[in-house]
Amino acid sequence: MDMSVGINNRLQEWLKSHALVHPDKSFIVSIDQDKSVTYGEAYQTCCQIGHYLKSKGFAANDRVALMSNNSIEHLLTYIGVMAYGATICTIHVEMNALYIDEIIPSIQPKIILFEEAADLDLSSVGDIETLPLGEFGGTRENSFFGLLSQNTPENFQNSINAPDDIASIFYTSGTSTKPKGVMYSFADLVENTEAVASGFDLSEEDRILDFRSFNWMSAQVLSALAPLSVGATLLLARKFSSSRFFDWIKEHKATIAAGNPTTINMLINRPSEITGRDIPHLRYITSSSAPLLMQDWQKFEALYDIELAQGYGASETGWISASHENCRKRGSVGKPLGYQNLTIVDDDSAQLPANEIGQIELGPRADTEFKYLDINGEKHVTATGRVKTGDMGYLDEKGFLYISGRRKDLIIRGGVNISPLEIEDAILEMPGIAEVAAIGIEDKIYGEGVAALVVLQQQCSIMPEDVINHCKQKLSEVKIPATVRILSSLPKTDRGKLDRKSLKELWSEE
Repeated sequence: MDMSVGINNRLQEWLKSHALVHPDKSFIVSIDQDKSVTYGEAYQTCCQIGHYLKSKGFAANDRVALMSNNSIEHLLTYIGVMAYGATICTIHVEMNALYIDEIIPSIQPKIILFEEAADLDLSSVGDIETLPLGEFGGTRENSFFGLLSQNTPENFQNSINAPDDIASIFYTSGTSTKPKGVMYSFADLVENTEAVASGFDLSEEDRILDFRSFNWMSAQVLSALAPLSVGATLLLARKFSSSRFFDWIKEHKATIAAGNPTTINMLINRPSEITGRDIPHLRYITSSSAPLLMQDWQKFEALYDIELAQGYGASETGWISASHENCRKRGSVGKPLGYQNLTIVDDDSAQLPANEIGQIELGPRADTEFKYLDINGEKHVTATGRVKTGDMGYLDEKGFLYISGRRKDLIIRGGVNISPLEIEDAILEMPGIAEVAAIGIEDKIYGEGVAALVVLQQQCSIMPEDVINHCKQKLSEVKIPATVRILSSLPKTDRGKLDRKSLKELWSEE
């Protein structure tokens, strides 16, 4: 990408062009709020946000802290602050509740905008200005959107930011360590957005349903910025509902719906009578945030006759790969986004050939900085140029990417690298298995051995030796679990992912 042409603030260009071409087209439809905003209204509101920030003396890299949940007001604020050229800092109120008193001083925002329904205690923020978001289209004077309604919209002026200025900071969930504020420049954000729109094959005809939190980059880029870039429509839900999910798709004519392994499992376990034939407008459902087990992938598509398309990303790097209904392989997270320049490397950073498992490494440009804001407000650059994601995987001969697991979770037995996911997929093929996790345990001869922790389906009787015998039919000898334990449940993180750290602690305790 030629960073000298139009990248200073591509968001302004997207807003202007779509407001001009189809001002009455819906940009965001909020299902829970039962209202929508058109491209023309979005452009006008973002101009008002820019006018407000200008009146407050905001310069590039000055920060707005946004503490709210999924709503039209949240997304218009998120986009409007960046369109002006300042920095938006999105904080997940529920996930980061224990750390708010540390996060706010680390950001040093000039203003905090908050959702009143979140019932926040902001008494400790000192002299920082705080303002409730209020309601889009409302006139309440002591709210952000009420103040905006008092201003006559002015067209955007020349952007105040440069490509390397910070566009957004979002805070990780902080489930195992204190949350970090991942920092994205305008150049990084625009490149990732345009690559995602291409990788998921989005067009202005698409209507994308998403319920995930728009405080994190995954939803922000895929379902807000990417639709904005092509002139598509976002169908916004507050939270996932297994009983209403397909109704939303049918009623609002969604062409793409976001998902993840947890929600896909919920739809399998609480099946609906609907199938793909009942909603022919739906192209596919995405899955990301964690690997989708092959067993669950096959079950879902057999049950609903709806195609799944995996994507893959990381907080520090943004989206890394994507797929769609005409370019996908079961088990794969899609093809890497071209600009990420992804390679598979060994421990010495030498590139590996197709189908050989190694570390996933990427780097858009030689000067790309992967950076975050710590809890003390200090900026840390973890890598420049290229970075290893911490995941293991391989590329097949067609260029599709497969994830084998986290490097830290890799089991190394007698010098052989063993992916826990391969063992888990094999065991899940066994009837009666509900969940499984494979971990490495101490082995005095080989360094590490393999153990499997298994949860059975209700009214199912399986013995540990049955699992081991099944594995002997599916896996090479070095990968067969030495020990199998039957548990009532497996530990999960707050976001529903398998908590492998707690698994090893559980093993040690037993």
